[in-house]
Amino acid sequence: MKIGFVGAGKVGFTLGKYFKEHGADVAGYYSRSAESAKEAACFTETKYFGSLDQIISECDTIFLTVPDTAIKSVWDSLKMMPVENKIVCHCSGALSSDVFEGIDLVQAYGYSVHPFYAISSKFASFEVMSQAFFTLEGDAKYLQDLKRFFEQMGNPVHIIDKNQKVKYHAAAVFLSNNVTALAYVGCKILKECGFENEITSIALKTLFIGNCGAIAEKGIVKALTGPVERNDLPTVKKHLDCLDGNEKLLYTYLSAQLIEIAKEKHSEYDYSAMDSLINSIMEAL
Repeated sequence: MKIGFVGAGKVGFTLGKYFKEHGADVAGYYSRSAESAKEAACFTETKYFGSLDQIISECDTIFLTVPDTAIKSVWDSLKMMPVENKIVCHCSGALSSDVFEGIDLVQAYGYSVHPFYAISSKFASFEVMSQAFFTLEGDAKYLQDLKRFFEQMGNPVHIIDKNQKVKYHAAAVFLSNNVTALAYVGCKILKECGFENEITSIALKTLFIGNCGAIAEKGIVKALTGPVERNDLPTVKKHLDCLDGNEKLLYTYLSAQLIEIAKEKHSEYDYSAMDSLINSIMEAL
């Protein structure tokens, strides 16, 4: 494959550099922002393309690393060009290859290629992409070739049913973005207790990261600790009494999930009283 990137944001920078570091033939970048495309080309030691026509002419595989909301409009422009026998990929977690409407009519092949990783840096995330798995779906013609492409770089690959993409992406949000929200709430409450930013930063580096590490190493059930796991009803009641608004709502609904995990960890415990407390509050909220 001779790969070209349309879009030069964090995902485009990261995948281009990662592919290039693993010996892939990356031609270069086109973007509405010429400055961004030139920067990406410089970073990856590839070429800057000044137009869509140029990158289509030179590449047989095009990665659309643009925002989800722009994928369809970019494709609508691409499909008016000579894309016969080209491989066209987007990197959205939520959208399927169906976004390439009419791709069969122009005899091209569409795929969604999603790295299961929160890409946060244009210049550094490529260094840890070897730890991610990739999710693929699309036309059967080159699906296995794309799978082998990523596997040869050392990445696990999962081929997903296109109808599961939205639910799959919701799972990714729970494991990434929603965790950020929980960290924010925890730090906000610490500040309300009089802790300075320096101390909340230490909390993130010790308790937060330590717990995430334990989950990754031991598994969710074995890593579970805390008052719900201990079946410590008085402490949970006190927590709920001191919280209100969204914080109480979050604590309650998350505790309902924690009870299910705790039951799996401790089949010998009777969590019925904890269940009753949480359910009564959920009904009242």
